[in-house]
Amino acid sequence: MAVVLGIETSCDETGVGIVADGRLIGAALASSMEEHVRFGGVVPEIAARAHLESLVPCVKAAFRQAGIGPSEIDAVAVTSGPGLATALQTGLAAAKAYALAWGRPLYGVHHLAGHVAADTLEHGPLPPRSVALIVSGGHTSLLLLGDLARDPIVHLGDTRDDAAGEAFDKIARILGLTYPGGPAIDHAARDGDPGAIGFPRAMLGVGCDFSFSGLKSAVARHVERDGPGLSVPDVAASFQEAVVDVLTRKAVDACLAHDVDTLVVVGGVAANRRLRQVAAERCGAAGITLRIPPPHLCTDNGAMIAAVGGLLVAADIPPSSLGLAADPSAPLTRASLDSAGF
Repeated sequence: MAVVLGIETSCDETGVGIVADGRLIGAALASSMEEHVRFGGVVPEIAARAHLESLVPCVKAAFRQAGIGPSEIDAVAVTSGPGLATALQTGLAAAKAYALAWGRPLYGVHHLAGHVAADTLEHGPLPPRSVALIVSGGHTSLLLLGDLARDPIVHLGDTRDDAAGEAFDKIARILGLTYPGGPAIDHAARDGDPGAIGFPRAMLGVGCDFSFSGLKSAVARHVERDGPGLSVPDVAASFQEAVVDVLTRKAVDACLAHDVDTLVVVGGVAANRRLRQVAAERCGAAGITLRIPPPHLCTDNGAMIAAVGGLLVAADIPPSSLGLAADPSAPLTRASLDSAGF
């Protein structure tokens, strides 16, 4: 049974998790979100400083919750890309220090593979084949998965412009809602009519790629035209419905096209109430098994990185070297990120 410590510092959350044989036994999370709110987005230097201050306390807290010590750790896993360069480097430096001090192997992990692996902590191992819909602040992708640790990850489609979470943030700003935009729009939409405004659904029926910039522009024009008479809940609900409609239709179509009976929806936007509801309805109608982690495992966390590390150890994947470099724009082709060496 492998016990893996995972460290996640790709953006503004400092996450540490300890996973034993696919089971989460300890976790801690610190966020610097409140420090970024006044800027309307994440400031890399502030995030990196917050990671520096929070990392060691989070590691200690995760060990306390797990009830074990460093001597019982078999490997250290860390997000080495993609993400904010200075934030990644902070977590990577800490992971290297722990791995070196404890004499344990180091595994560089792709952040998005971590989101997929988060689901295994709730629902167990993934089936031999599945489709993953990743929806977050920086990424929107449809992936064809085999064995997450061993097999290449096939991109069926990606966003051509804004990611879904990015669109939520921008529309929240237009509507005068708080940052981050995803939870704010989800909350406002509960009092709105999702059918009030017929916002466009871009690229429906055209492959597996996504586009949300046109939708963002349509919402901005509507807000400018309606002015004082604007119903923020109706706009929020209608915008959210347009995003959810496209995401779920394309995801279900991808499963059917590739003869896959399991859809995994992950990433920060997977915590959205309406997305979870519509995905369940459409997967149920199509005979597809839907897997979505609980909300606390959808957002960035260390447990998901530890989960990938556990899969890599179990699959006998060679570890990274201590020359592993941060890669802020790492493409998602495999769960592990190899050492660039220096």
